[in-house]
Amino acid sequence: MKLGMLTACLPRLSLAEIAAWATQAGYEALEVAAWPGTGGRDFEAAHLPVAGFGAREADETRALFERHGLELSALAYYENNLHPDAERRAEIHAHLRAVVDAAAALRVPYVGTFVGRDWTRPVAHSLDEAEKVFPRLVEYAGERGVRIIIENCVMEGWHPDGYPGNLAYSPELWEWMFGLGLYLNWDPSHLTWIGVDPVKTIAPHADRIVHAQAKDCQILPGTVDRYGFFGKAVRRDNPWDTGWWRYRVPGRGQVDWNAVVDALYENGFTGTLSVEHEDPLWSGTEDKVKTGLRIAHRTLRPLIVD
Repeated sequence: MKLGMLTACLPRLSLAEIAAWATQAGYEALEVAAWPGTGGRDFEAAHLPVAGFGAREADETRALFERHGLELSALAYYENNLHPDAERRAEIHAHLRAVVDAAAALRVPYVGTFVGRDWTRPVAHSLDEAEKVFPRLVEYAGERGVRIIIENCVMEGWHPDGYPGNLAYSPELWEWMFGLGLYLNWDPSHLTWIGVDPVKTIAPHADRIVHAQAKDCQILPGTVDRYGFFGKAVRRDNPWDTGWWRYRVPGRGQVDWNAVVDALYENGFTGTLSVEHEDPLWSGTEDKVKTGLRIAHRTLRPLIVD
């Protein structure tokens, strides 16, 4: 197992700057953000220009990672592959294929994304759509030696009423999506707030957990008694603010990281545990984000066998 980090939390730094800092901070791998860089969300970082990515770019990227002694664990493009707007969906699929092409050129085994959802229609419609969409994407990736991995994020902010916007949030849905040829980028933070014990999900799905993200979740005392499980309804200006929980860096929330890492080892996980920093207390400036990443490293490094 290697300890890595997702580069998306530092969108204003170049990949070269992040690689240099990550090595100094003790990280061993990078999960590289590969959005097109045109989105409105802060985490939509474009650290790898996959459009027109060729042999020269691949050589330069490999040389950068070799120079810093880092592994490139996965490319990251977490978007809604079932977007209700047909034109937007086509754009997302086209960029996902470009990310797959870049991964193949770099000999990176995984590309991370979301299943997503058409939030204008019932869940059953999106499940049917996914069964049409994903086999083609999986085949495209497979022909290039790449696996598509799905993060089990709820993406409740994508739904106008705060319901799940990514149909990959529960073990029931994992088992369904595995049938489409997809793998799992397992993240315990999302399981924590939806009431699923993260540790109990590892052993039954170990053969499909090929990459993992390290993000924590803090339940704010007493708040769920006011808002209920679905969160704020009257004054929810930010669609991501439920009012009763928040993401934290590992070691600052409810996740039992000793138990998580132990279970991953017990079930044969040999991939990268990649810190995904979305902690609001350690965000807002580059220095604060880097401090959060250092806290995460301090929490997880002692648990990982050298």
